[in-house]
Amino acid sequence: MKLSVVIPAYNEEGSIAETINTLYATLKKYNIEHEIVVTNDNSKDNTINVLQELKKTVPTLVYYTNTGPNGFGFAVRYGLDRFTGDCVALMMADLSDDPEDLVKFYNKMIGGNYDCVFGSRFSRGGKVIDYPRVKLFINRLANFIVRTTVGIKYNDTTNAFKLYKRETIKGIQPLLAPHFNLTLELPLKAIVRGYTYAVVPNSWTNRKHGESKLKIKEMGSRYFFILLYCLIEKFFSRGDYKKTQQQ
Repeated sequence: MKLSVVIPAYNEEGSIAETINTLYATLKKYNIEHEIVVTNDNSKDNTINVLQELKKTVPTLVYYTNTGPNGFGFAVRYGLDRFTGDCVALMMADLSDDPEDLVKFYNKMIGGNYDCVFGSRFSRGGKVIDYPRVKLFINRLANFIVRTTVGIKYNDTTNAFKLYKRETIKGIQPLLAPHFNLTLELPLKAIVRGYTYAVVPNSWTNRKHGESKLKIKEMGSRYFFILLYCLIEKFFSRGDYKKTQQQ
């Protein structure tokens, strides 16, 4: 299976080179056919120039500039419309996600023929490093609410780091979220629509450079909207969007 890795990037000149070089070296080490798809989300810093230089040494790098509308969700969706692999992972540009974990996701998907592989930082074997306490509390509360209302055991739905087959991405369209709530929409739609998934522990490390783009005060109602949307689909769509045997 060819692996695509979609990375949204906004003002990531301090992190993007290390992220791409580390990811490329890891995937090359394991001889995984891949492409690295970076969506430059109309950055105001030197991100695009860094990508141009990286292209000279990373042959599997493909990058685009999303001129608008902008936002995390739009940038990810821009990449999801353009990847060419048989499966696609979403990773962050700040190297908070470990490429070695991505290899575990990839092998898990192939070994079990799963439609999705989800990372969990809070299951046995997972870990977080330098996670801000306020964000950690809000994260655990939000995931408890999602787990309870949807009726699932998976405990890290808001974790962006996940792997999906191409058919899964096609089957969970249309995607609505323009912001970080896309990280919730992707797995919840897959679960509600009956796609198979496995959970693999992963590590998360806080960024070394720049600042987080996630603004908690702005996201509460947006996450709630996506949760409500998926609940309505689960209980009232009468299975119209469920995965079929042909998908």
